[in-house]
Amino acid sequence: MAFIARSDGYCTFVNKGWVEFTGLTVDHASGSGWQAAVHPDDHSRIVNKWRASLASGEDLEHEIRIRRAADGAYRWFLIRAVPLTDKRGKIVKWCGAATDIDDRQRAQQLQAELAHISRVNTMGELVASIAHELAQPIMASTLNAKASLRWLERDPPELTRVREGTEKIVEAGTLASKIIDRLRSLYKKAPPKRELVAINEVVDEMAGMLRSEARSRGVSIRADLKDDLPMTVADRVQLQQVLMNLMLNGIEAMSDTGGVLTVKSRLGVYGKIQISVSDVGRGLPPGKADQLFDAFFTTKPQGSGMGLSISKSIVEDHGGRIWTTVNGGRGSTFHFTLPLATEGTKDPDTAT
Repeated sequence: MAFIARSDGYCTFVNKGWVEFTGLTVDHASGSGWQAAVHPDDHSRIVNKWRASLASGEDLEHEIRIRRAADGAYRWFLIRAVPLTDKRGKIVKWCGAATDIDDRQRAQQLQAELAHISRVNTMGELVASIAHELAQPIMASTLNAKASLRWLERDPPELTRVREGTEKIVEAGTLASKIIDRLRSLYKKAPPKRELVAINEVVDEMAGMLRSEARSRGVSIRADLKDDLPMTVADRVQLQQVLMNLMLNGIEAMSDTGGVLTVKSRLGVYGKIQISVSDVGRGLPPGKADQLFDAFFTTKPQGSGMGLSISKSIVEDHGGRIWTTVNGGRGSTFHFTLPLATEGTKDPDTAT
């Protein structure tokens, strides 16, 4: 659907596609009449965006829902408008188009739903490990509280030791709070949030969360992280999910023999951050390596076959890629890349 507007934003023309979809004629859509077809929840946002483009002369690009006259349903459209200037650089008019992206939006929503279900299912499998992880700071708090009470009951009270015990209680409580926050973020069902992320922090978080699970299977986790690694712009929870899937796969691959799970970060080629998760387990299934990232393909008796497929979708949606290699000795390595945040990049959710 195409449209033309004056330099001040007054709509002067809409094409046949617009008329047929919205039911608004050229006369009805003229001026600001086109806004009648916009979803009420999107109205103020597109108007503000349009005014900002008119004031700055910068291209307009925004996603909104537009009402279909035939059945009253709203569909998602990508609205783009560019200014046309005269020889002196003065804007003469704006030319724009609205592209139907509703199917793409629905596919993204479905992917988000599947990713959330996968996270919840995985966390459910880790309940015992999570309980053990939380039990440690809780037990530490209890022991230090009891010790502090004994020191208070002495004559005279050992206030220095009481202070030390109280500080340890605060530290344990802070640790427990951080564990709960990590779990809450993984369970929480929320739209993707792109922000500046230090990938080494995410690796440390997931290593801490999975350490008890690894220990119970005779596996230790080693982090080999490059210092001063540039940041990336990503959804933190989605990156946690990718790492959780890859690390759990590596831990499970070594559950019979034990071993070391190594997570590396480095600056890869073509200006990308590269993360590698290596195990010394049973290795990749012969002749099946190309199918590992296919939906519903699994080598586990109780596996859903969605973990690696979802991980692939998340990584590619962030502008990276994911692949696997066979180690020289035993086991395999999964790699994925992420683009660097460009210099001067602002947090997408706070930038104005």
